[in-house]
Amino acid sequence: MHRIIVTIVLLIGLFFSLIVLASGMSDWRLPDNQQGYSPPQPISYSHRLHAGELGIDCRFCHTAVEHGRHAGIPSTDVCMKCHKFVTSSYGALQDELTKADEEKRKPKAIVSEELQKLYDTLGLDDPRTPNPDAIANSIPWVKIHNLPDFVSFDHSAHVTAGVECQKCHGPVESMERVRQFESLSMGWCVNCHRESTEKGIGGHAMNASLNCTVCHH
Repeated sequence: MHRIIVTIVLLIGLFFSLIVLASGMSDWRLPDNQQGYSPPQPISYSHRLHAGELGIDCRFCHTAVEHGRHAGIPSTDVCMKCHKFVTSSYGALQDELTKADEEKRKPKAIVSEELQKLYDTLGLDDPRTPNPDAIANSIPWVKIHNLPDFVSFDHSAHVTAGVECQKCHGPVESMERVRQFESLSMGWCVNCHRESTEKGIGGHAMNASLNCTVCHH
């Protein structure tokens, strides 16, 4: 009788251990799989606001994506095309205009905290006035999508073929902080090539190669 009870207890313990192990396996990843990787950035740039609410095309900032292997990290010149003039949210600006009107004074310049980081990096006292004592620096953005060194991926070849940015990067326009959406594994890429050859892209027939030398050369 004692042995039966011990056996039952051990079986119950084994059963629950297997449940815990199975649930934990869902988080296991193969080496180099950084799916979900979303590192903090030096400036909290919101893709949800810029690409989503404002509808700015990805290619406006990532200017090299149609002509080069890499999409390119936007230079601060690209940022300043807009933020030389746009220094705060519309709501904050309206609040200041209303308050200034009530107090019968000139509106104060409103600069958001994140934009101030941009101006400080560029050595600006304000969006249009360089600080002679400051040194301009580039923004040390943290790379999110990291492929192994032995993989060659050409953005221009995919973009000109009609592949949308969201196919690889997910719904970036809804992300406050960008994260790696897909696994970007070899199997995922190969399946995408097979699907593109079978179904085409945007109504156009495709012959996406499965030759190893296309990505490994």
